[in-house]
Amino acid sequence: FKYVASICLLCFSIVIVVALIFTGNTRVSKETNPWVCLVVMILAVVWLSMIEGQQASLVGLPPVDPDLYKDTHPITYKNAALAFKGDNLDRYLMGRQFMVLWVVFVINQCGNPLDPTVDVLGLPDGVKLVFLDIGLGMIIFTCILGQLTTQVNASHCMIDFINNYFALFTLYTAMAVEFSGVMHSSYLIQNILSVVSGKPIQSNEEPKSGFTFIFFWGRVLMSLAILGFCLAVTLSALFNGQTQMAVKYPNVPNGVSVFLFFFFMAVVGMLEGMQIAFFAVAKLPAEERGNSFFGKKTCDLLFKGNGENLPGFMIGRQLTVVFSFFLVASITGLNITPGEGENVFGVSDGAQAFLNYGFQGAVITTILASITWQLAASAFPMAFLNNPVTYILLCIALFLEWTGLCAGAWVLARVMKKVTKIQY
Repeated sequence: FKYVASICLLCFSIVIVVALIFTGNTRVSKETNPWVCLVVMILAVVWLSMIEGQQASLVGLPPVDPDLYKDTHPITYKNAALAFKGDNLDRYLMGRQFMVLWVVFVINQCGNPLDPTVDVLGLPDGVKLVFLDIGLGMIIFTCILGQLTTQVNASHCMIDFINNYFALFTLYTAMAVEFSGVMHSSYLIQNILSVVSGKPIQSNEEPKSGFTFIFFWGRVLMSLAILGFCLAVTLSALFNGQTQMAVKYPNVPNGVSVFLFFFFMAVVGMLEGMQIAFFAVAKLPAEERGNSFFGKKTCDLLFKGNGENLPGFMIGRQLTVVFSFFLVASITGLNITPGEGENVFGVSDGAQAFLNYGFQGAVITTILASITWQLAASAFPMAFLNNPVTYILLCIALFLEWTGLCAGAWVLARVMKKVTKIQY
């Protein structure tokens, strides 16, 4: 029943998204053309599916000797040769994290309604509230098509999944994003947490020196400047009511929008950190896990029975994270028409048009709501485990998984596996 209901919900969500695009009720379709918007949306979802699936493959393959698949899967071998050299896997994961946020923000601009109150397909008010205002349609659409389906297959068919040039291109792109230095302020946070926790940073490379040292810390300073500018732009627009949030929900005070921005960033951060902490404590004996009241309740719930609640949490977590991503994207997307009135901080019309798409939100969310919390959880896993918020979010994630909203991903994964003929 869950499989059938989830697939029906996915089909309904696709119809709603396409209807929004062709009625010009999304940002990209309004400012360009519905067909352009649809093509960009499809390309973004396909690329997101590769980004998510490739992570499962590359994180799972290091224990496997590459010589075993060097001749049978030459492109997978090329992926592995680059990803597993030195600290490249860590660099890939950082670049990939920003790519996920960036692509999700693109999908949000292509498919999220500008005005949820506009009549679409003659939907009842209750249905519009759930699928448009709350955004369930976009959440199901993105989670099933862009994330969970390929994660399911790639986690079991690691070698076959990345044996293609699309995966190799995605790997090079992630490495280029990390090399650009936009995310390098995360390394500063990593060093600070290492000092505070007393845990040395593990590396497979020699310590940086000379030009490499200067180039690295120069990018850290550049990243801090970019992050500061993105925060300044976002907070200025929020306090002045110049975001999409103010357009969609004009009755929400600007101060509340600022609070929601930081609240959902914290939710994303907790869920990102919980993922790291749970996998860390999963390796510990039961008696060494959570020692507080909530720590014990969290462990009892997470590891009870056959441990099925851990993958269940991952699915529910994905739903919650995507929901928060879309909200942050709506909150940080600016609503300032270039050439009409004053641009934020007096930037040019071209720069204002770029800022309107809210990609500064992707930078903020990646650094402050994803990578920072992951690093903190890696340094202090028990602190996350003993946190009462962790137990609450775990219950919410497990409930969302229990509803079966994304159960259709298992169906599509099986279809995809048969069509592409990838093997375990």
